[in-house]
Amino acid sequence: MRSEKRKKRKKILYAIIALIGIFVLSTGSYAYFLWHKAASTVANIHENINKSKKRDSDVDIDNHDPFSVLLMGVDERDGDKGRADSLIYMTVNPKTTEMVSIPRDTYTEIIGKGKLDKINHSYAFGGVQMTVDTVENFLDVPVDYFIKVNMESFRDVVDTLGGITVNSKFTFNYDGYSFGKGEIALNGKEALAYTRMRKEDPNGDFGRQNRQRQVIEGIINKGANISSITKFGDMFKVIENNVKTNLTFDDMWDIQSSYKEARSKVVQHELKGDGTKINGIYYYKADESSLSDITAELKESLNK
Repeated sequence: MRSEKRKKRKKILYAIIALIGIFVLSTGSYAYFLWHKAASTVANIHENINKSKKRDSDVDIDNHDPFSVLLMGVDERDGDKGRADSLIYMTVNPKTTEMVSIPRDTYTEIIGKGKLDKINHSYAFGGVQMTVDTVENFLDVPVDYFIKVNMESFRDVVDTLGGITVNSKFTFNYDGYSFGKGEIALNGKEALAYTRMRKEDPNGDFGRQNRQRQVIEGIINKGANISSITKFGDMFKVIENNVKTNLTFDDMWDIQSSYKEARSKVVQHELKGDGTKINGIYYYKADESSLSDITAELKESLNK
């Protein structure tokens, strides 16, 4: 009986931290302590946003309603409010998860600012709410939940784990670091530099997003093997300092129990488009046909 309870807590903790997008916990003999620490951590990182105007009624996760999440990777540095350099929109229903990455330089209307600009500037202009409103307008779909992660936290998480391993697609230098091709080991500062390089990548911003996902996967793989309660404590501190979300602990509990199948079937969409310059500034202009097709598929996933 006790073993079954421990297994259940382990699964729940796994889902909670996976949603935050930072690391995965395995509880072992610390299940009771970690369970309550996870609950208090989620409470401390909670931040509300306005209900989506594209929703006629509230999402009911208990009723297995489809819902959406905007993952925001924000590059906040000392003295700089930062920009939303990684935007991933996800729809989740009981059977599938659909994802689309929005390039940071995407040219679109910044809702609440009254101007056309790069979509990642929405965060600098108006924080989480303006970014959510702008993404909703761009994709023409509701944003029910958001998870904001400060990209600087990659450094702290990786160092707490004792380093991670990624598979680099090519050789490059960035910010004083050299990265070879193939499987390479990274410490915290190296991992942060690895995720920031963009201009030398043949796939541009899409390549950068792929390297960010590699680092997250490396963190998940390493984090799953944590056995030290000290490291668990350090991880919770990193989350409290670097993550914000409007998901509650109860939301996360319900999601892990009601949408298990969706985690194993993920459909990724690529927003096609072309780079262009306006007044000497580079922008990414989404192909209208590609954008329309993706919007239709996202709406279908949300039963809208």
